[in-house]
Amino acid sequence: MDASLWDRLFATQSDPDAWVVIVTAVAALAVIVPHSVWRLSRNAITIAHEGGHGLVALLTGRRLDGIRLHSDTSGLTVSRGKPTGLGMILTAAAGYTAPPLLGLGGAALLGDGHITLLLWLATALLVVMLVMIRNAYGVLTVVVTGGAFLLVSWLTGPQVQAAFAYTVVWFLLLGGVRPAFELQSKRRRAGVAGAGDSDADQLSRLTHVPAGMWLFFFHAVSLCSLLGGGRWLLGV
Repeated sequence: MDASLWDRLFATQSDPDAWVVIVTAVAALAVIVPHSVWRLSRNAITIAHEGGHGLVALLTGRRLDGIRLHSDTSGLTVSRGKPTGLGMILTAAAGYTAPPLLGLGGAALLGDGHITLLLWLATALLVVMLVMIRNAYGVLTVVVTGGAFLLVSWLTGPQVQAAFAYTVVWFLLLGGVRPAFELQSKRRRAGVAGAGDSDADQLSRLTHVPAGMWLFFFHAVSLCSLLGGGRWLLGV
């Protein structure tokens, strides 16, 4: 890698003004809270969710066959390997925890002033994920998302990059909280028998730990990530 590009990638940028941090948090909430907007913006959370499944599957030695993203914001990650054991448990647990943990990692980078590094890491992860997408809608969603990161990284100035990066991280932190509550509501409406294909129920079968405890785990990870990441972003 060219030395100047390497220096640019790992250079630190000054923190944005406090009002920018607050406005980006409000902007993230504006695409999370309204149900009509959430139906579209949730696609980005699904990318992180399924990407989490896929990444952990590879890290635990499983064979990743592919990822599908659907227009109803659902997704499917297919991997091969031992159907039980630690690798399968970690893979199943990675979905709901991936968005908030990615947000937490992003907040840590922003807290250290690494705005450019965050944007390029996100772009690289999306490119890697694109290779594993197995349906047209999934390809479109990942290409559009990756294209947004690429355009902001190349064509905008530091202020716009900072606002975009903070909005993305707030979105992951705040948006990572809602899916666990949605899953809880779905299980309550459908009953245990009607929600047996959820990640929490799969984990229950794998570990013999009640699905409700896994829901509690998802809530704990997302809320703790929001608290920790929010402190980094706000500088408190």
